[in-house]
Amino acid sequence: MGELRLGPLLRYADGSSATVWVEADGPSTAEVRCADGAGGTTRTFQVSGHHYALIAVEGLTPGTATPYEVFLDGTRVWPLPDSPFPPSAIRTPVTEDATVRVAFGSCRWAAPAAGEKDPVGPDALDTLSARVAADPEGERPDVLLLLGDQVYADEVSDRTRRWLAARRDLDRAPGAEVADYEEYTHLYYESWLDPEVRWLLSTVPSCMIFDDHDVIDDWNTSAAWLADMRATPWWRERLLSGLMSYWVHQHLGNLSPASLAADPLYAAVREADDGTDALRSFVARADAEPESVRWSYRRDFGRVRLLMVDSRAARILDEDRRSMLGAGEEEWLRDQALDDRGSYDHLLLGTSLPWLLPHLVHDAEGWNAALCRGERGARWARWGEKIRRAADLEHWAAFPASFDSLAGLIAETGTGPEAPATVCVLSGDVHHAYIAEPSWPRGGPDARVVQLTCSPVHNSVPLSIRLGFRFGWSALARALGRGFARHGRLPRPAVRWRRHGGPWFGNQLMTLTLRGRAAHLRLERARVEDDGAAALRTVTRERLS
Repeated sequence: MGELRLGPLLRYADGSSATVWVEADGPSTAEVRCADGAGGTTRTFQVSGHHYALIAVEGLTPGTATPYEVFLDGTRVWPLPDSPFPPSAIRTPVTEDATVRVAFGSCRWAAPAAGEKDPVGPDALDTLSARVAADPEGERPDVLLLLGDQVYADEVSDRTRRWLAARRDLDRAPGAEVADYEEYTHLYYESWLDPEVRWLLSTVPSCMIFDDHDVIDDWNTSAAWLADMRATPWWRERLLSGLMSYWVHQHLGNLSPASLAADPLYAAVREADDGTDALRSFVARADAEPESVRWSYRRDFGRVRLLMVDSRAARILDEDRRSMLGAGEEEWLRDQALDDRGSYDHLLLGTSLPWLLPHLVHDAEGWNAALCRGERGARWARWGEKIRRAADLEHWAAFPASFDSLAGLIAETGTGPEAPATVCVLSGDVHHAYIAEPSWPRGGPDARVVQLTCSPVHNSVPLSIRLGFRFGWSALARALGRGFARHGRLPRPAVRWRRHGGPWFGNQLMTLTLRGRAAHLRLERARVEDDGAAALRTVTRERLS
């Protein structure tokens, strides 16, 4: 009898179809059965000894909430016996112009086991799950965007460290970090078998993108960094395993059924007795030729368009043509933003790294990029590379041409009679939340443009981060940043911006509520109430349009 090892995760959902991801304990036929007779069946595929399925569910009725069950070889494996949660359900929009609620955040350490003290406070996803479960018919997100660092390959928990120590010698590199595909699967078990998160992901569709800790801190910071890593004996297996596990656990579910049907790699992996070699060859090519592979993707939710942008693996790292996105990736982003603009009212640009940062941080990153490309000579360039790695200076601001290019695309997309009401850049990474609003020197777009940054979902926020980012937005810090810019001989950026709200700290989630051309934002923080229970409490509300 087959058993469910991980999942189910409800990934894609539209008016009549959905996809549900599972991991089984062996080769089997995976099936979803819905209460209204809709459903889907597929055989599992194998990668590195693990068995997965992405089940396409067809025949759903628009405007319904349909409970579903999962079967393996005809035996029901979900819901779990004696589950305290309501039935998992697939919700389908009733009309194209229905209200869309988008919750987002990033940076989640796995919650500790039941009964263990949580050193960083309540998990925002656990808390959201408890709220939705307590009122299944109440307000809930229509989609959950996880904007990076879904797992931490380089900062493992004590229990994972003990598991690794029982498997291999931690005195040998990479030590207490994951080394191969099997160890990556353990991270996903630890994170997604959390009962509250497991149920939440089974009933709220999700979109995901990686950031650095999904592989390693500062992944693809620079060409020199990459050369150093490639000279390290354990790096290649770590990277390929990270990308393979990302493709299986996160990327596949990001795609629509139509995109999956046209994906040659997905077909090859499913058709093979063992898809490991096909997938490994694909990610090896992604490592050797980043411009040959696209991890970015588009999803449409009625009249809301999401463009999830890969700001890690797509980078061009050569100092003489350094870019956050390769030429093909930039062209794809431009095409997707401008394609049939009048068909959407809101454009969401998901990128794990913020576009607009505190002014001091922005100028420091631009200054550092100028040093590293030799603006002040070889000695400054060597020093600049050391600073870049030590201070994590590798956001959009560290790729000045890409920063300006994105500003230009946003202005073009947001201008004219077909412009959307809002263009929202959604990001995480920096372990605090804020709202920033740009302005263009010669008149801006018609759309309201905002940078919305929200992290962490569940992670530490050291005092140094709190103090540093509060200072980074100050007038004194802005003046100091201008000094960096002058020393680096930097031109003025394409836009100016101001902090509109924040910074806010804690484990938190932002939610956009979009209907027609109206947009409302809510930031909520997870906190422990007087009765000892965790709850999400509103920090701020904002009408964007």
